[in-house]
Amino acid sequence: MQMLYNSDSFAVVMFDVPADASITGSDALSRGGYEIVDKFARKEIFIEGALAQSFKEGVEALIETEPSEEEVDEYLGRFSSLMQHPVVLH
Repeated sequence: MQMLYNSDSFAVVMFDVPADASITGSDALSRGGYEIVDKFARKEIFIEGALAQSFKEGVEALIETEPSEEEVDEYLGRFSSLMQHPVVLH
């Protein structure tokens, strides 16, 4: 687990679970994804697979332009409509 981004509006955490060491070759897939939290809406989403890959590519393209915090938050805001899980503190 690694915190990638944290602003007043959003937080992004990357989860990277290594492949099972007993599986070798092309069957050895790493698992993981990204948790995106909308702090104002108090909702979150965990994305993995193709959506996570698309998210990663979008972030990498955005970073190349040296974005402001507002631009990063605007990009993350695109995922707010997908967020269904309320943030619950333990």
